[in-house]
Amino acid sequence: MSSAAAKTARLTTGPASRFVLLTALALFAAAVLPLPANGQAIGNLQESDEPLEINAEDGIEWNRNDKTYIARGNARAASGEVEVLAEVLTAYYRESPEGDSEIFLLEATGNVRINAPEGTVYGDKGRYKLDEQVFIMTGEDLRLEGEKDRLTARDSLEYWEANQQAVARGDANAYHEDKHIRADVLIANFTENAQSEMEVKRIDAEGNVEIRTQREFVTGNEGVYYVDREIATLTGDVKITQEENQLNGEYAEVNLATGISNLKGAAPGSQTQAPVTAIVVPRSKPKSESEEPAEQAPEEASPSAGGS
Repeated sequence: MSSAAAKTARLTTGPASRFVLLTALALFAAAVLPLPANGQAIGNLQESDEPLEINAEDGIEWNRNDKTYIARGNARAASGEVEVLAEVLTAYYRESPEGDSEIFLLEATGNVRINAPEGTVYGDKGRYKLDEQVFIMTGEDLRLEGEKDRLTARDSLEYWEANQQAVARGDANAYHEDKHIRADVLIANFTENAQSEMEVKRIDAEGNVEIRTQREFVTGNEGVYYVDREIATLTGDVKITQEENQLNGEYAEVNLATGISNLKGAAPGSQTQAPVTAIVVPRSKPKSESEEPAEQAPEEASPSAGGS
């Protein structure tokens, strides 16, 4: 048995609406490379009393048998400056031991878009599991776009609230201006600063790591980016390429602010040292004018025999 509600509903903020801000702000933080990513709103969501407003062109359905609320047709859920847009928004609830109804799963399906002042997240399907405190966005064209930043992934964009981590999985790429970090998986780790604000301090890059700057292309097996220092470290089969020259080692430190890299045979504290090798291609020296062969003057014709 189901009943159709009005096309607009207004709910108070609680676990059901918390994913709206978590998704956009946390995933955006993972995309910011050289700037401290502030996730202040993440820590304040639980205390927030802002209402969550839901609109849907085809109405909002309450299915008591399935214990769902479903908003269909260009559905929109908004709280403050953040909104979730999708073809369908679904909330699943259950009865608590105290006899109250509690939402445990939220889904957004079909052309999902999450808009926030910091950027916009795009995907085909988003799921927020309240028990696990995890949000996962999947789809064909997963991306987050900000004013100067862009984050893409093939498999999923995720936010794990309990671990305070944002994750991009599968050919993950983060761009900021002329800087680019790529890996199989990118993990942004949040910590609380002196102002009790959540911000990204470290981004872990796992598998086939690549860093591109204006001057260099650096690859390695694993990497860590320290946001406040703008320093990235790479380990395992590290290669630094500058034009046609290449340096090979096991550990590199890349300064994304200056574009200067240092390569070593092993990470600090390692018991073994691998050799560092270099392949340097000399520049071709242009020939000077003095080295050019002199042009020979044409031979003068000799007088013909018998001339007068």
